[in-house]
Amino acid sequence: MKAKAIAKNLSVSPKKLRPILDVVRGMPANEALTTLQFLPSPAAADVAKVVRSAVANAENNLNLDPEDLRIVSIYADEGIKLRRILPHPRGRAGLIHKRHSHITVVVGEKEDALGS
Repeated sequence: MKAKAIAKNLSVSPKKLRPILDVVRGMPANEALTTLQFLPSPAAADVAKVVRSAVANAENNLNLDPEDLRIVSIYADEGIKLRRILPHPRGRAGLIHKRHSHITVVVGEKEDALGS
């Protein structure tokens, strides 16, 4: 059985999140949380929050043991883009895109993660 958690509209671009997600993909959930705690990026705290939420969903909704959970799938999609304008020379306007992202984490039991 698999449990899922999604964090939407985090103010970090998906490009900055993907290297963090690559580090913890496929790890046991408790080991991934320990790894995320010591990563230097501030975005690792947001990823850890979503992983904790997915583990809590598995524990409370599906009655799974948190020690047996593994990250089956984790990915970051593009969210909204805030468009801001910065003045440029000769009366022109420069556009700034403040990118946001959605993080999705799916956790499952260890034998489910290896079998599927």
